[in-house]
Parts: sequence; structure tokens; C-alpha cells
Amino acid sequence: MKRLSFLFAALSLSTAAFAGAADDVVVHEPYVRLAPPNAQATGAFMVLRNTGSKDAKLVKADNPASRLTELHTHINDKGVMRMRQVPAIDVPAKGEAVLQPGGLHVMLIDMKAPLSEGQVVPITLTFDDGSSKQVDVKVVKMMSAAMPMKHGQH
Repeated sequence: MKRLSFLFAALSLSTAAFAGAADDVVVHEPYVRLAPPNAQATGAFMVLRNTGSKDAKLVKADNPASRLTELHTHINDKGVMRMRQVPAIDVPAKGEAVLQPGGLHVMLIDMKAPLSEGQVVPITLTFDDGSSKQVDVKVVKMMSAAMPMKHGQH
């Protein structure tokens, strides 16, 4: 009986170890920008709200629609806005990170096939504690989608 109790205790501790930032970070208003038919890249945007008491860091994103997925931001390089990959996106405890056009975002690069309006792209977000969550993100046509996003050099 002691072994069984020990096993249950160990299992509950290991489950607690996996319950991390992914459980505390809530995703609001996610969308993928519909890109022109021949575009090789597009962006995913959302608000990440951390309901937990510890800071979280988004360190990776992945999806089945593109061959490469990166975390990006825009920088002003001598008056020219350029996209650059970032190693992580901080989501402060009891705070939020806003992923939006012209700022932080998830970049879907080298599309496997054109996306269509209303299509859902599952994006897996992975945090620095190893926890992850999948978010179903709808493809939305935007006014600015007429201009393809330009992927800058890293």
C-alpha cells in the first residue's frame, strides 16, 4: 500500500512539473494574416495574458502550415522598419505581451500551401519551462494583406 501511495504522490508531482507557463498564459484574439497567393510568409498575432505569479517566456512556436516558424519583432534600422528574429517573448506575471503587426509576432515562413480565409492553423506555443499549448488560429483577410510581408535577413 505504501508503494501505491508513493506512486500516486510521484505521479502528481510529475504532473505538477508539467503544469507551467502554458497553463498560466491565456491566448486572446489570435489570428493569422491572409497573405497573397504567392507569398512565402505571413504573421500570426495574439495577446498573451499571464494569469500566473511567475514571469513566462515564449521561446518557440510551431505549426503544420509552414516549414519554418520564428518569433519576430520589428526594429527601426536608420528609418527603415525591418523584421528580426527574437529568442523569446516575455510575458510578465499578471501582465501581457501583445503580438501585433509592426511589433512582436509569430512568423510563418516558407508556406507549404496557400492559406485560405477562415482556415484554422494550429500553432503550438512552447515556453521556457518546457510547457506548451496548442492554439487554433483562424486565417483572417486584412486590409493590409494586399501588401506581402517582407522577411528580413537575420
